[in-house]
Amino acid sequence: MCTGIRFTDSKGNMFFGRNLDWSCGYGQRVVITPTGWVPNSPFGAVTKIQRPVYGMGIVAENTPLYFDCANDAGLAVAGLNFPGYAQYEEEAIEGKTNVCAWEFPLWVVANFTTVDEVEEALQNTAIVNKPINEQYPCSLLHWIIGDAQRSIVVEYMADGMHVYHDGFDVLTNQPTFAYHAENVRSYISCNPEVVSPVEWGSAELSAYGSGSGMRGIPGDCYSPSRFVRVAYHNAFYPVKDTEEQNVSRLFHTLGAVAMVDGAAKMGDGAFEITVYTGGVSTQTNTYYYNTYDDPAIKSVALADYDATGSELVEVA
Repeated sequence: MCTGIRFTDSKGNMFFGRNLDWSCGYGQRVVITPTGWVPNSPFGAVTKIQRPVYGMGIVAENTPLYFDCANDAGLAVAGLNFPGYAQYEEEAIEGKTNVCAWEFPLWVVANFTTVDEVEEALQNTAIVNKPINEQYPCSLLHWIIGDAQRSIVVEYMADGMHVYHDGFDVLTNQPTFAYHAENVRSYISCNPEVVSPVEWGSAELSAYGSGSGMRGIPGDCYSPSRFVRVAYHNAFYPVKDTEEQNVSRLFHTLGAVAMVDGAAKMGDGAFEITVYTGGVSTQTNTYYYNTYDDPAIKSVALADYDATGSELVEVA
């Protein structure tokens, strides 16, 4: 299970981040893909790296498998678990751009600079279930993609490609985004205000204090509940000015939907935790992250590395 968010600062710079929730990590680290690296794209969807890419992932077959990433133009993408709904093509579709599920994040940020460009390209794109090797089967995901203007959600299911405008600028897991957008309407009366006193008969009732207006916002770890909660916090968090304030906003907002050990047991008996929280500032092209066992926030700035080289950079 996972949660993703997008927002902008007072100057319009995007901050984009996510929680990766699972029972264990994958040896993930910040990976930088420079423009001189030669892609290994089975169907030729990624022919070259037009913009340097940075984000969190692993490397297999000398290829970055990004969980979330961005480019230096300010376009970002994150993949979130979507089992039971995601279904990819088993074979390439003639006449379409065929993208392997594992390379979809890289395809987005290597080829495009805006959400508008991505959305147009998706009209003729198929996502294919072709693993990079036997060790790493294709994960069943849906994706949130954002830039300074807006975000979209991409879901590929049995009936093909679905692309949604995401006015909430958040995403969690299954069910579909359409369900989540409808479900939020059940919380339309929730707000940050202190509820005004009311009269029941001759008795006057007043709130205990702050928080009374958000009564009903769910606090459990279930995916629909996390969607409502993160949408609420993302909508009402005050707009901030500085890099430090917005990084704080990113981690506090995602912290409000983080998984705590012992709270939510998976089918195999293991408990989910927020393995890492990570995200980008497109103002400085910096990736920020922390882990469950080390909450101190670390940063990796793209400017500190060779963005034009031919070798992938794995930051320890």
